[in-house]
Amino acid sequence: MNTKFFRYVFVSMAVGSAFTLCSCNDFLDREEDSFIDKTATFDSYNRTKQYLTYAYSLLPEGLNRFSGDALLGAATDDACFAIESSNIQQFNNGSWNALSNPDNVWDRYFAGIAKCCTLLENSNHINLDISRLDPAKRVEYENNLKDIRMWHAEAHFLRAYFNFELLKRYGPIPIIKSTLDINKNYSDTPRPTMKEVVEFIANDCDMAADSLELTPWRNMNDAFGRATKGAALALKSRLLLYAASPLYVDFGDIDEANKPSDATLWKAAADAAKAVIDLNQYALAPAYDDLFKNDFQNKEYIFVRRYPSNSDFEKSNFPISYGGKGGTNPSQNLIDDYEMLDGTAFDWNDPVKAAHPFENRDERLLATVLMNGVLFKGKRIATYPGGADAMPNPNATKTGYYLRKFLNENVNIQTGGGSDGHVVPLFRLAEIYLNYAEALNEYDPTNPDIAVYLNKIRERVSLPDVPSGLTQEQMRTLIHHERRVELAFEEHRFWDVRRWKVASSTLGAPVKGVKITQDDAGNFTYSPVQVEQRVFQPKMYWYPIPQSEVLKLHHWEQNKGW
Repeated sequence: MNTKFFRYVFVSMAVGSAFTLCSCNDFLDREEDSFIDKTATFDSYNRTKQYLTYAYSLLPEGLNRFSGDALLGAATDDACFAIESSNIQQFNNGSWNALSNPDNVWDRYFAGIAKCCTLLENSNHINLDISRLDPAKRVEYENNLKDIRMWHAEAHFLRAYFNFELLKRYGPIPIIKSTLDINKNYSDTPRPTMKEVVEFIANDCDMAADSLELTPWRNMNDAFGRATKGAALALKSRLLLYAASPLYVDFGDIDEANKPSDATLWKAAADAAKAVIDLNQYALAPAYDDLFKNDFQNKEYIFVRRYPSNSDFEKSNFPISYGGKGGTNPSQNLIDDYEMLDGTAFDWNDPVKAAHPFENRDERLLATVLMNGVLFKGKRIATYPGGADAMPNPNATKTGYYLRKFLNENVNIQTGGGSDGHVVPLFRLAEIYLNYAEALNEYDPTNPDIAVYLNKIRERVSLPDVPSGLTQEQMRTLIHHERRVELAFEEHRFWDVRRWKVASSTLGAPVKGVKITQDDAGNFTYSPVQVEQRVFQPKMYWYPIPQSEVLKLHHWEQNKGW
């Protein structure tokens, strides 16, 4: 075992994760080569900055974590994936386990945690003598001091983010606080409780928020994508919302019968969301489809991941007649959830609605999905039988639909031209409104703010206000609906249906598409049809801990069912 690497890998509760971090992953090997000498690294202002930048690079990949550029939504009832060889299919057919998990991020995020803790312990070693001792560089010196304070706070934010990403997958995980003592044996350390892990992450969020500013204080173009006070508070909002949810309250019990709700947890979640809102720093974008263009200074964004200018995502997800590979195919299950513009539900049993299923619908539908007959890049999508975008053409949509969200319509697949890159929001204001409404409804269901903040989201897409007089259960159903359509393909559905403990009826349900028929006059009729059976077992509410880690942690049992 490489003991030099252990000098900057740190664990406070489990040696297993440290052992994993010594694996042969390429990015970890490069980290070892580049930063083996902590003294040299943290003696330099620029090298410390690079160290933090590397930690940022380990944040979640929203567009390309799975083979074929599959989105996580393709492992939910929101979509299928056209390419059968993609590893995303393991979630759908139930073939994943403790040895083979398409979303095994254990190594990645513990590596990020390690980077953060090392920076927190060593950032005070940075040598600023060149600017400190030169009166002409006084401003530079003061700016550098402030940078270091911000870096320290950003490291707390990133450590919280990486821990939360692990928590929502595996349940309580090792709490890492300091550099590893190579002379100490951690293998007998007991597993922490859910409460202990949540409190640790929340504390990191608070420490970050206390020091970070509302906006990046350096040049906005250079700094956007870096943590701010709003990002730290938004992470705490999501964390506490999850922590109040049935799956987290019932950790270890994967039966779908829920324990009574804990009002104090929901109130904490509501307060955390309101703290973001009360910053008065963010505003909903005027139009929903504006959110998914490469305008990274959109006021709705709280924290984003930016991607360079390339056409890879378009190559994977454009319809096949446009040069794409089909990619993520939205489901009829999702499309049926978009309301009519008058606020009524879409209903296949209503002959008027069924005859024109894409007309007079929630504006978010056309911003999210490409369907038959829609104009795209100067021509009509053709998913009817015999159409250029329909089966049996290779990689054609399974459901009759293609993804619209996040696609840059100006991209030329053949030349790669027209790409402006992509911005994927990791936190945006609409999510915070939804967090606030959900948490309020669970402990104070008569609070008028529930409707106020839901209506703000609905008004943007020309939907009527929430009906008055709803029961708590009816409002809960409406909030769940709003989260699904507002946040579609932004990596919420996969986790939401788990934390609500309804995954058997959602992730385990058959995925539907649309059957299209065309008469002699060229008119189309549509009807729903099952296209894919899914597998969901109760054990799948939590990921299995990697088996290699369970073998090293003597007092840790594998998550239930695995």
